[in-house]
Amino acid sequence: MLARWLPAAINTRPTEWSRAAIGMALGTLFSVWACSQVFSIEVAYHLIGPLGASAVLLFAVSSGALAQPWSIIGGYLCAGVVALLVAHVLDRTLGSACLAAGMALILMCWLRCLHPPAGAVALTMVLADPMTIAMDWKALEPVMLSAACLLLAALAYNNLTRIRYPKRPAEPAPAVAPVDIQAITAEDLKLALADMEAFIDVTPEDLEQLIHASELHARRRSIGEVLAGRR
Repeated sequence: MLARWLPAAINTRPTEWSRAAIGMALGTLFSVWACSQVFSIEVAYHLIGPLGASAVLLFAVSSGALAQPWSIIGGYLCAGVVALLVAHVLDRTLGSACLAAGMALILMCWLRCLHPPAGAVALTMVLADPMTIAMDWKALEPVMLSAACLLLAALAYNNLTRIRYPKRPAEPAPAVAPVDIQAITAEDLKLALADMEAFIDVTPEDLEQLIHASELHARRRSIGEVLAGRR
């Protein structure tokens, strides 16, 4: 039971940590600077928390589904709209801020743009600073500008540092004849993840469980095809 509390191994080299850290710092700086130039430094600073969290995903875990372009743009838009609606109807309280975050989560799941830092956007938009509150619905503009600038920085930096972003759909693997090999274990998956030299937001144990579940479904499908062929 205690082993579950131990952190999972990060299957990347320190060079990748440094690459992601530099990108996060530059991307967040560019996003906040651009927002401060168009609006004000106070409004830009109010969004720096969610932007920093988004930068971790976009630069360190750029292959994950939560870090793709539609996730950050759609997530920030959902959070901003829901937060302003809740603030107008229920006023700006801690309870309404938490309600806005929960409602934003549901909307993001429905629109397939789940982005965890957008939850922080919903909270900060409801419990905003006086200058942001005075902007009313125009407060969406700095939110979306900041998200767009951070995304632009991630697109440029990741690809310049040879990290393909956004993630492209995987091409179907070519069909190969089945071979008799040993079952894949978590240790094999750890080695494979290390070979990829990238942050993959999944543990080898989860991958092993997924592979075994896939094999079970494949066996059931094969049995179903055989039985259907005998009819």
